[in-house]
Amino acid sequence: MHIPLDPSAPEPIYEQIRAHLAEAILRGDLDPGQALPSIRVLARDLRVSVITTTRAYNELVADGLVDSVRGKGVFVRAQEPEEIRARALERIDEALAEAARTARTAGIGAEELHTRLTRALEED
Repeated sequence: MHIPLDPSAPEPIYEQIRAHLAEAILRGDLDPGQALPSIRVLARDLRVSVITTTRAYNELVADGLVDSVRGKGVFVRAQEPEEIRARALERIDEALAEAARTARTAGIGAEELHTRLTRALEED
């Protein structure tokens, strides 16, 4: 499994792995019930520590995107559209709250924030 990692990115490596796998699951690239690579295999393939891949997988379990079955592996959990939407809105609210705090600290107004959000939405 190819997961692009950027060691110079502000996000930790485990978060980059988690985000990539979460996106693949939510897009439907990984089917419900499909096994993810073992922690050791993924660590070897990505040339990261087992601790890093373990943390990424634990985060996916906490996010409700996968199930960990002791002795068998980690499997993609079937996703309900309402749950996907609720989790997405929660993450959006967290990101927007952080953006608002940063904007207040820097004296950036709501209009400029809105413009930047609109631009970011149009980029995809």
